[in-house]
Amino acid sequence: MLGNLGLPELLVIFLIVLLLFGAKRLPEIAKGLGRSIQEFKNSMKEVEKHLEEVKKA
Repeated sequence: MLGNLGLPELLVIFLIVLLLFGAKRLPEIAKGLGRSIQEFKNSMKEVEKHLEEVKKA
């Protein structure tokens, strides 16, 4: 579903977010989103590592 988004759609979404939150809040939101994604990836790696350990045992 997300693969069907083109440049015009992304620009409209960006403008709506800009209007809702303002230009000053966008970097804070992006930083928080980046941290969340990194934490999710780290958690997934830990789960995969745990599953490999259980599989070996």
